[in-house]
Amino acid sequence: PKDEPMQALAEVVNRTAARGGVVIVPAFAVGRAQALLHCLAQLKQAGRIANVPIFLNSPMATDATRIYQQHCSEHRLSAQQCRALGSVATIVNTVEQSQRLNDLRAPAVIVSASGMATGGRVVHHLKAYLPDARNTVLFAGFQPMGTRGAALLAGAQSIKIHGQYVPVRAQVENLDMLSAHADRKALLGWLARLPKAPQQVYVIHGEPEAADALRLAIEETLGWPCTVPEHGASVTL
Repeated sequence: PKDEPMQALAEVVNRTAARGGVVIVPAFAVGRAQALLHCLAQLKQAGRIANVPIFLNSPMATDATRIYQQHCSEHRLSAQQCRALGSVATIVNTVEQSQRLNDLRAPAVIVSASGMATGGRVVHHLKAYLPDARNTVLFAGFQPMGTRGAALLAGAQSIKIHGQYVPVRAQVENLDMLSAHADRKALLGWLARLPKAPQQVYVIHGEPEAADALRLAIEETLGWPCTVPEHGASVTL
């Protein structure tokens, strides 16, 4: 999608805060969590989101955030931006602190792993907040089939957590424009810059429908032979 991710994030936070709810963000601990904190820091500084507390509840994401701050010369964020993404959220360290987040009674944002809701601390938050329609579960990346994230995005009425079925009354949103994967436009642009046309292009990663759509785009846009190999196919190069 070509939607502006900062605006989409701001709208979700503000809608949820207005109805007194909590935003639960399942996030990949390395990279995605820091990108979200960076966006939230910018939005908060610009006054574009409600002044609600933000929590980072993932030991791995906390460690990765510190690495971002310690190695500012190795990425595109400035030292000031690194300080902002490190200070915009309250870091949740202990299990007891994590458990207390499940009892919030005022608007807040909780960023926690895992990004597909398959495990980690975020599962406990989902169990606590999914039954309340005031809350929002906000995904920020692709959800493969078979994951809790995919089930929630597909409109599941309940999901199984710790052996119990939890009703889904919270709003479920997805910022899929934050995916770390290149989209079709970016992939076509990368291919077009190759010094010469390849003899054959193989699309070997992706959902079947999307893979075939990319195959067709490569053939139509670049005029190159392209195929989506069948499972188990062998090719001699």
